[in-house]
Amino acid sequence: MANKNLKILVVDDEKDIVEFVERKLQQEGYATVCAYDGEEALLKVKSDNPDMVILDLTMPKLNGFEVLKEIRNKHNDKWRPVIIVSGNSEMESLKKGYNMEADLYLNKPCEMENLLRGIKTLTSFIPLRI
Repeated sequence: MANKNLKILVVDDEKDIVEFVERKLQQEGYATVCAYDGEEALLKVKSDNPDMVILDLTMPKLNGFEVLKEIRNKHNDKWRPVIIVSGNSEMESLKKGYNMEADLYLNKPCEMENLLRGIKTLTSFIPLRI
């Protein structure tokens, strides 16, 4: 799938992080949608139908685990890759993320190169939607 056809939802309550990631993704040719809390993220999943989600864990209203649970269960989105990018580097958090079917878990601060590599790897698993 070409970058220009891939829409990525960036979710973090820190505006500077969202703007930085959004800018870098757009420079790489990805379309972006942004949300600043868990509730807004779920609304954007429904309204904008992104192909992939980059998700922080610690956010107001709904945390990242709650958002991931909704994406996987309520929306039945097994095909939509979710990358967790979190400051929580505890092993229990990492295990929980993968047990809840996150596709990748990166610790903050993470190199943009690592995030881009993860996105490129996961794009090969996104089915074509017609």
